[in-house]
Amino acid sequence: MALIVQKYGGSSVGSVERIQAVAQRVYQTVKAGNSVVVVVSAMGKTTDGLVKLANGISKNPNRREMDMLLSTGEQVTIALLSMALQEIGQAAISMTGAQVGIVTEAEHTRARILHIETERLMGQINLGKVVVVAGFQGISSIREMEITTLGRGGSDTSAVALAAALGANFCEIYTDVPGILTTDPRLVPEAQLMTEITCDEMLELASLGAKVLHPRAVEIARNYGVPLVVRSSWTDQPGTWVTTSRTQERSLVNLELARPVDAVEFDSDQAKISLLRVPDKPGVAARLFGEISRQNVDVDLIIQSIHEGNTNDIAFTVNTPILKRAEAVAAAIAPALRNQPNSDEAEVLVETNTAKVSISGAGMIGRPGVAAKMFATLAEAKVNIQMISTSEVKVSCLVDATDCDRAIFALCNAFEITASPNVPASPTPESPAVRGVALDMNQARLAIRQVPDKPGMAAKLFGLLAEYNISVDMIIQSQRCRVVDGVARRDIAFTVARMDAENAQQKLTEVADQLGWGEVVLDQAIAKVSIVGSGMVGQPGIAAKMFTALAENQINIQMIATSEIKISCVVGQDEGVKALQVIHAAFDLAGSEKFVVPV
Repeated sequence: MALIVQKYGGSSVGSVERIQAVAQRVYQTVKAGNSVVVVVSAMGKTTDGLVKLANGISKNPNRREMDMLLSTGEQVTIALLSMALQEIGQAAISMTGAQVGIVTEAEHTRARILHIETERLMGQINLGKVVVVAGFQGISSIREMEITTLGRGGSDTSAVALAAALGANFCEIYTDVPGILTTDPRLVPEAQLMTEITCDEMLELASLGAKVLHPRAVEIARNYGVPLVVRSSWTDQPGTWVTTSRTQERSLVNLELARPVDAVEFDSDQAKISLLRVPDKPGVAARLFGEISRQNVDVDLIIQSIHEGNTNDIAFTVNTPILKRAEAVAAAIAPALRNQPNSDEAEVLVETNTAKVSISGAGMIGRPGVAAKMFATLAEAKVNIQMISTSEVKVSCLVDATDCDRAIFALCNAFEITASPNVPASPTPESPAVRGVALDMNQARLAIRQVPDKPGMAAKLFGLLAEYNISVDMIIQSQRCRVVDGVARRDIAFTVARMDAENAQQKLTEVADQLGWGEVVLDQAIAKVSIVGSGMVGQPGIAAKMFTALAENQINIQMIATSEIKISCVVGQDEGVKALQVIHAAFDLAGSEKFVVPV
């Protein structure tokens, strides 16, 4: 007999008829010999309606009272579903987050789960009852008894956390699509259903705006080895399995506040090649990396910085043994990238004796202080950062090779973990190079001009944003260095959620004179399109194919950032949807069936 946690979203329980259908599905699962815990969201658009009511009363509602209000939505659903189960002869009991023992930190509207008291829950399960739990909510402590909510995607988080705490055999997430698709079916109806995806790949896709699963839920599944399947509420299709391999036992205390960084990784055998002042027009990145691919040069990190005038800088890293071949390719292609034959465009700059140091861990999602802590640690160790590359589960910095050991020692001490060499994942032969394509239309870009190029500046910059709880996504440090008033300076650009953009610009402008940087420029008309796949490791042609698809459709790339399993490009906001569609087509991800998302 298996213990299964099932989660049903708002659309799945949006009416009496749908609640009755969910009750039948749960009943059949029990009849198959399983114990079941059900986590549900509020019915349909109930939460939106409650928010509207609050905004009608107050322009800035008290966060505690918002939790009190919003938590009522799920309570309606759990009572109705329990009644529906009882009507068909299945013993059931409804419980709020507090009653089930979900204890959170005392952060109203965005609490993280500390631990779950499972004794009462297991008692009801042992009595043969289906326990119907209100998702999205908890209680700050048994003593304070303050109702808290978990923020967006909270019901997913509740379900996977319960599965981890109960040691469930697996967790099923029921939604309005048949599983995890290669992209948003509302933008590409031919999006294909995946049979499985790794937690690392899903973390990237979820964080990029794929709304099927919330990143916090995937983070818990990854950290605690919870088998997870995403299925349709409307069909009996098998859905998509999100796979993980538990690497170490974790305490269930501080469940969502566990150590955010799992490892410090390093690669001391890296070199950087930069092309400075590359013309800012479609096709440049495609030509460069197309030639690199044809010469079978395997590239690690790729960044394209913000443009200055009508030029960009593109930089990439390679392993030292193939540096000469990579340098020759760059030197050969550079003349073809120039607008004028004898101009100073596309200057090739090679830097050897560099090393890559990285921190990795699913726990850094949505925690802006983690990257800031890394930069501060390197600054305190007098290690200057030459290049930054970020993803949801990793932050990598290129540093001078002579600083590598000192950087590793400092980071290991700061995050209380042991370092290990950077060993790229070895994809299985059947692993597709690209699992999916995601589009994020809710980001804005900030560019800070003339930031002093010295240890500590990145720490101050991103530490300041962390103080205001502003999470940063892509971070790009320009490769061009200017000397102004005797100080070497570089531009730094990064993306944030659009709702945080103006606040971030204001805070950074307020300290510009004090910290010595120049203008803070905001651009809200951007979109970020990304490809994700563990199979792209060791395949230099993947980036070239993505860049070529954009170039063939005259879509200009404004920024590039990569990790081992993700390549992201910033394009103009009005070209975002088209960019996603042409990249999805370029990698032949479309299936023969068209998916229609239920209203």
